[in-house]
Amino acid sequence: MQGLEDRVRPGKPARYDLGTEKRVLAQLDQPPPAGHSTWTGSRGAEALGDVSKDQVGRVRRRQGLSLQRRRSWCISTDPAFATQAADIIGLYLDPPKNARVLAVDEKPSIQALERAQGWIRLPNGKALTGFSHGSTRHGTTTLFAALDVATGQVKTGHSNRHRRREFLDFMNGLVAAHPGREIHAVLDNLSAHQPKQDRWLQRHPKVHFHYPPTYASWLNQVECWFSILSRRALKRASFTAPQQLREAIDRFVTVYNPTTAPFEWRKALVHSTAPKQYYANLHN
Repeated sequence: MQGLEDRVRPGKPARYDLGTEKRVLAQLDQPPPAGHSTWTGSRGAEALGDVSKDQVGRVRRRQGLSLQRRRSWCISTDPAFATQAADIIGLYLDPPKNARVLAVDEKPSIQALERAQGWIRLPNGKALTGFSHGSTRHGTTTLFAALDVATGQVKTGHSNRHRRREFLDFMNGLVAAHPGREIHAVLDNLSAHQPKQDRWLQRHPKVHFHYPPTYASWLNQVECWFSILSRRALKRASFTAPQQLREAIDRFVTVYNPTTAPFEWRKALVHSTAPKQYYANLHN
């Protein structure tokens, strides 16, 4: 029986059996055995008959496969993906002179959750921070944020709602903070950001809105900052009122801005790439 690797003398490189690899990948594309929802290495080896579990494991490691791990994704089907993505990446890599490039978005309905917290002593003697699985809700708040791409600093605003009116109030504050400057704002495709007749933009000719393709919010750098905010200031916190939540966000922004640095955007080309449908298509 020939396996994935021929038996060789110590020090001699092993030869990889690509034929067996193709068979393993093709088998994983078949429905799993009756009564099971997924394949495992042992089930794959049993179905093939003449391939061991270790050989299946070597194929998985070579291809970087994890049969149990799952990831979700959004694929942009926007026909203007290349054009819109290039427009935003161009702002990041080569911003217009004497202009401000701002990544703008809102984080709506942030919940003020109150949770009982404290220290828990485990039977093995270790102590760790814990909080109650249950929580009490005390309302929500909406956070508007604008990240200056050149400096990495963030300007925020709070509101109870996130309609067009609240969005324009926040934009008016950004315009006032940069008097006479040209502003390029990267925004998502929320309807409040792009009405059919934008009279506000007509009154502010130095402000330009740039929209990423659909399902490509990762092109907006402020999303990275929202993730930082959630991990550092909100994840383990407990709040008894929306105002307390807002104050916590403001405190974080106060200590974040003096020490921040701009995100270093390096990717000049991005693609709307769909995942491969079959394991066998991963063979190389």
